[in-house]
Amino acid sequence: MVFLTSSLWIRSRLTDRRWRKLEVLKHARHFRGRKNRCYSLAVRAVRRAFVYATKARYLKKRDLRTLWQTRIEAASLEHRVKYHVFISNLSKCQVELNRKVLADLAIYEPKTFKSLAALAKRRGEEGLLAAQGDGKEPEGIFSRIVRCT
Repeated sequence: MVFLTSSLWIRSRLTDRRWRKLEVLKHARHFRGRKNRCYSLAVRAVRRAFVYATKARYLKKRDLRTLWQTRIEAASLEHRVKYHVFISNLSKCQVELNRKVLADLAIYEPKTFKSLAALAKRRGEEGLLAAQGDGKEPEGIFSRIVRCT
């Protein structure tokens, strides 16, 4: 009968430390200088890179929204409609397209975007005539909408 001593059940922590270091160095492999070889420098650099990566996910969303707005503004100004007028009149017409789709339409489907710009322009003109008029609603495509109360 063989008795096992307690030393066989104790696990060495040396291998865990090694794998933890290798994991950090793997993330630092593309850094320049000693940061990709020296563990103490790599730990700081990797932690900082992960913090920047977390912040960058929010900044990417903000940057893309700004890019879409710029593209929509440029395309709408080609059709003589300002950006904020274009967006507000489309929402009044119940066209529920987000800015990403509108920017893609402006680039890849210019005829479709032109019709949307014409729709927004017409909505703006009818709203202006209604505001200037003597209370009568102008004849237009939007005056035929049946409003439920």
